[in-house]
Amino acid sequence: MTFKTPWILLFIPLILGALWILHRRQRPSAIRFSSIQLVSFLKPSLKLRLKNFPFFLRLVALAFFLVALAGPRSVLDKQIHHSEGIDIVLAIDASGSMAGEDFKIDGRRMNRLAIVKKVVKDFVEGRSADRLGLVTFGAYAYTVCPLTTDHEWLLTNLERVELGTVEDGTAIGSGILSSVNRLKDSTAKSKVVILLTDGMNNAGKVDPVSAARVAENLKIKIYTIGAGSKGYVPFPAQDFFGRRVYQNVLIDLDEKTLAGVAEMTKGKYFRATDTESLQNIYKEIDALEKTKIEEYGFREYTELFNRFLVLALTFLLFEVILSRTVLLKVP
Repeated sequence: MTFKTPWILLFIPLILGALWILHRRQRPSAIRFSSIQLVSFLKPSLKLRLKNFPFFLRLVALAFFLVALAGPRSVLDKQIHHSEGIDIVLAIDASGSMAGEDFKIDGRRMNRLAIVKKVVKDFVEGRSADRLGLVTFGAYAYTVCPLTTDHEWLLTNLERVELGTVEDGTAIGSGILSSVNRLKDSTAKSKVVILLTDGMNNAGKVDPVSAARVAENLKIKIYTIGAGSKGYVPFPAQDFFGRRVYQNVLIDLDEKTLAGVAEMTKGKYFRATDTESLQNIYKEIDALEKTKIEEYGFREYTELFNRFLVLALTFLLFEVILSRTVLLKVP
C-alpha cells in the first residue's frame, strides 16, 4: 500500500498527542459536596472507568480520517519490458579428454567437465535478461538446449551432459557450426558463442577456421577458452584388481587455432589452467557482454481512501451513540 500524500501521516501523532494533552488538562464537571465521607467506601463503577472511552473512539476516528486524507491505495504493477538482450550459445567440449582431473574445487579433485558445468551454471544464473542456448560436442556436435529465456530448463539439460554421451573425438569446427546455426536467425543486438575445449580438432567434417568464417559473415562473436593445465594430466583408470588409479596423459591443446577463431570474429581467447582462472574467465566474458536494458511500464492503483473513511465514520458514530446513551455525562 502506498499514499498519494504520505506527509499527512506525520500529523497523526502530533494532532492526537495535542488533543490528549488538552483533554487531560480539562477540569471534569463536578458537583460540590460538603463531605465525601458518606460515599468514600464506594468503588468506581464500570461507567466511571469508561468515562474516557468515547474520547478514545473520537481519536481513532480522527486518525482514520487523516489516513483517508493521505490517499491510501494499493499498487497493481503491470510492467512492459522492452529489452535488446544478448543471445549466447555455450559450446562445451564433452570428449573423453574432459575426464582429466587436474582441476579442484573446495580442495577436492574433479574432472574437467564437472568443474565446467559448475562454473557455467554460475554464469547462466547471472544472465537473466538474455536468451541462452547450449551445444556440446565430441566426435560430432548436437544441441542440448536451443536459445531460451527459461534458464532453469537450460540448467536441467546442462546436468544431463556427461562424459561418454557422444562418440569420443574433438570436433571443434562442428561445435562452432552447430552454435552458429542456433544464432543465424537471431534478431538480438549481439550474438555470441562461448566455446570451451581442452584439445585440438580431430573429428568432424569442417575445420574450426572455416566455421569461424561463417560466424564472421553472420556477425557472431566467438570467445574461445582453452581448458586444462599444461603438461601431463592425471586420468582416472582401474588397475588389474579393479582399484581406482591415475595415469598421467599428455593432451595437446591447439591454442593457435582457438586464438585465430576468436580474433577472426572479434572475440577473445582465454586460457584456463585451474578452477579459479576458469571462473574468472567467465566473469570477464560476463562483464564484456553487457547491454543496456530499457524498461517501459505503467502502474494501476486501487484507491482505498473510502475504506478508511467508512472506518472513521463507524468509530465516530459509535462514539456519539455511547456518549449519548450508556456513557452520558450529567451534568
